[in-house]
Amino acid sequence: MTEKDALFKLTTLCSQAEHCTYEMLEKMRRWGLADDAQARIMEYLVEEKYVDDERYCRLFVKDKIKYNKWGRRKVEQALMLKRISRDIYQPVLDEVPDEDYVAILRPLLQNKRRQLKAMSEYEANGRLMRFALSRGFTMDIIRQCVEDEK
Repeated sequence: MTEKDALFKLTTLCSQAEHCTYEMLEKMRRWGLADDAQARIMEYLVEEKYVDDERYCRLFVKDKIKYNKWGRRKVEQALMLKRISRDIYQPVLDEVPDEDYVAILRPLLQNKRRQLKAMSEYEANGRLMRFALSRGFTMDIIRQCVEDEK
C-alpha cells in the first residue's frame, strides 16, 4: 500500500468514527508502511484534527460508563491498552463523579442479587462484590452500593 492510499483510507476511517493514535499506528504497521511514512501520516492526522487522543478519551470514557456499564478501573485498563497517556485519561476520569458510578452499579447489583440462588447474606454479598469488581468498580463504590441495599 502506498503512503497516499494509506492516508486516504485513514482520513476516511477517522471521518466516520473516533480513533486514537495507537489504532492508526497499528493499522499502518499491519499494512507494512515504512516508519517515516507512518510519522508523516500521523503528523497530518493530528494537525488536521482527524486524530485527537483527548477527544477520543472523553468519548471513550462516556460510552464505556454509560452504555457498557463499566467501572473506573475497567475503563482505565482499556485506555492503557489503547496506549492513551495517563496525563490525558486521568483528568477525564477524575471529572466523572462517584454518583454516576453508584447510579450505574446499583441496578446491576439489584439485578444480580435476584439471579443468586438462596444463600447466606454473607455469601451473596461476596458474590456481588466479585461481580462488581469484574465490572471495574472500585471497592469504596461497591461497599456503598452493597450497604445501601441492606
